[in-house]
Amino acid sequence: MMSYLPVRFLTPKRLLWASIGVAITTITLKTLAWYVTDSVGLLSDAMESFVNLASAIFALMMVTIAQRPADSDHPYGHHKAEYFSSGFEGILIVGVAIGIIWAAASRLFNPQPLQQLGWGLALSVLSSALNGVLAWVMFSSAKVHRSIALEADARHLMTDVWTSAGVVAGLVAMALTGWLWLDAVAAIGVALNILWEGGHLMWRSSQGLMDEAIEPAVRTQIQQTLASFELESIRFDHVITRQSGQRRFVDLHMHMPSHWTLGQAAAVRSRVEQALMSAVPGLRATIQILPSDVEAHLDDPTNLPLR
Repeated sequence: MMSYLPVRFLTPKRLLWASIGVAITTITLKTLAWYVTDSVGLLSDAMESFVNLASAIFALMMVTIAQRPADSDHPYGHHKAEYFSSGFEGILIVGVAIGIIWAAASRLFNPQPLQQLGWGLALSVLSSALNGVLAWVMFSSAKVHRSIALEADARHLMTDVWTSAGVVAGLVAMALTGWLWLDAVAAIGVALNILWEGGHLMWRSSQGLMDEAIEPAVRTQIQQTLASFELESIRFDHVITRQSGQRRFVDLHMHMPSHWTLGQAAAVRSRVEQALMSAVPGLRATIQILPSDVEAHLDDPTNLPLR
């Protein structure tokens, strides 16, 4: 396991630059593997590496935009730009999967003998090892930086690893059995796998753009933090959460005794905000102060549960 400091040092932008470099390297290796073997399975593997390169470049652009500070046109910041990266990557993956199926379909009914299979497999395994190591590092960093763009790129790289593993397994089986059509079957299996991954990435990005609530475990932390203040004649309702890229937001109403002064109320609100931000790093809390006997009238007149 990597220690905390190295992962903190490996920022999303640095890792995405590394992803671009690794993508160029794997494109070279896998294209060479396809050239020497004429395997449609290895061709499908090489095609996905081109998607890796395009995705990493676009993700780097979106992460750069997401890190811009808030301005007059975007007062809540630019954090949602990362969701565009995830969605774009999903669309590219789906497109490549369709292309692979199209290329493999003709080879399925017209199988061809392969050449220099050993060299092709060796090059494919080497490129997969590079992708696997980078994906592992990116997953660790994505958790620290809460970057969906980094997570999406890491998932795509892992899809590439499993793609290569499927192709290699298919080619080995073909060499052992002499069934040439296994090359095309392996390519189609790879396409179906990355098609599922592409759909998953598009779904994740759409949920983020629609202001999805933050994770259940984090919502529990918020509820526990608020509960620790309810012993002081305070209650909370209309607690609503959302996430936007690396940022998390919670909006709520805090009811307190009507005889409290504004100074007392503001001091307690400050303590609640500090407690929430300490419990959930990166959280932004918006707290409206109300007397205990006053209810706010929102679209939903009932008190909302934490969501």
